[in-house]
Amino acid sequence: MFENLTERLTKTLKNISGRGRLTEDNIKDTLREVRMALLEADVALPVIKAFITQVKERAIGQETSKSLNPGQVFVKIVQSELEIAMGESNEALDLKTAPPAVVLMAGLQGAGKTTSVAKLAKFLKEREKKKVLVVSVDVYRPAAIKQLETLANEVDVEFFPSDISQKPIDIANAAIAHAKLNFVDVLIVDTAGRLHVDEAMMGEIQQLHKAINPVETLFTVDAMTGQDAANTAKAFNEALPITGIILTKTDGDARGGAALSIRHITGKPIKFLGVGEKIEALEPFHPDRVASRILGMGDVLSLIEEVEQKVDRKQAEKLARKVKSGKGFDLEDFRDQLVQMKSMGGMMGLMDKLPGMGNMSAQIKDQVNDKMTNQMEAIINSMTKGERIRPDIIKGSRKRRIAAGSGTQIQDVNRLLKQFMQMQKMMKKMSGKGGMQKMMRGMKGMMPPGGMGGMGGGMFGR
Repeated sequence: MFENLTERLTKTLKNISGRGRLTEDNIKDTLREVRMALLEADVALPVIKAFITQVKERAIGQETSKSLNPGQVFVKIVQSELEIAMGESNEALDLKTAPPAVVLMAGLQGAGKTTSVAKLAKFLKEREKKKVLVVSVDVYRPAAIKQLETLANEVDVEFFPSDISQKPIDIANAAIAHAKLNFVDVLIVDTAGRLHVDEAMMGEIQQLHKAINPVETLFTVDAMTGQDAANTAKAFNEALPITGIILTKTDGDARGGAALSIRHITGKPIKFLGVGEKIEALEPFHPDRVASRILGMGDVLSLIEEVEQKVDRKQAEKLARKVKSGKGFDLEDFRDQLVQMKSMGGMMGLMDKLPGMGNMSAQIKDQVNDKMTNQMEAIINSMTKGERIRPDIIKGSRKRRIAAGSGTQIQDVNRLLKQFMQMQKMMKKMSGKGGMQKMMRGMKGMMPPGGMGGMGGGMFGR
């Protein structure tokens, strides 16, 4: 998300430098470029107008300090206003009520609502340590009930059965009664996807809301619909007291207009982002971190959280002990690292959160893509256990067999072996005295001139 906006804004904000003071005259062109960048990102016009006005008012007359040049002052103002536009801080679910806390999910057909129910159930179970029950009151589509049951099994939460002969309110009340008897902390109620123009369906969800009185009413909306997402959320909010929004399919949205428009137009916070198809791909929405990513400054806090949650500590400690004892680093260890990286959103997911990576060139992004990670894993999987432990035995005929088995070319196998050798050398340096400093020097040597900007070389080949 925000690739296009990040590229435009980082280029634009470089232009304002070398000034003693920010004036209306010297920020005029930059503001025009910022406005164009926001328009291209499909941000709603009222939001753009308010945003530009606020940035202009705060910027004019700002003195530069010894520590910050005018460009940096302006970037700080833009970052602050981006945060304000998106809600300033993360607003968590308010589940402080006598259990079960009922969460009602609403949304349009095809917005990813039922998948979001499962993602949220997994999030609450694993991150908040809650006992979760899910139920579908979509009596119009038997497939929707079955889908939720399948997903509930996948994330290992309890599913309350329902069928199309029942009334939505009766299903929800029965689920609440079951939740109370079984000491469930959170009940998530999945509703039928509906259009806000469908008065009968809107009437039904209003009655359901009144009957079950949820502590949270979350509206699920597709980020790829841009500012239309904000307008749809506004229409629903007028019919239903929405408490928050889950913005789905953000991994497929290069513009980010929905994220920047929703808070201003609806007055309601985005609480979660759906960041991929995988069942764990749900992130709490932090406006400050997202603003930092938009301006190409990365999101190190989210990266640290992701590492804390998803890295297998025991496996990492075992590898560290192995390397330290001098037993070396083999291709099985290398494959384990690739698998762990995939669990954290892949190479691009990680790089988007690193400072300075948001505005990498498309060519470099193409070289450091997740297809390459999958290809590398496939090549290693095509090797025998002996070859993975002793890669030096992999010569001509073995390379041909491995390439054929992984659906790759011999040069791909050669490239992987070269990358592995470089990583092995780094691990060896780490095991000795002053290991970390040696490893950092080694990494620097692996990169072409220009450091990170040339990351297409080094670890990931040309």
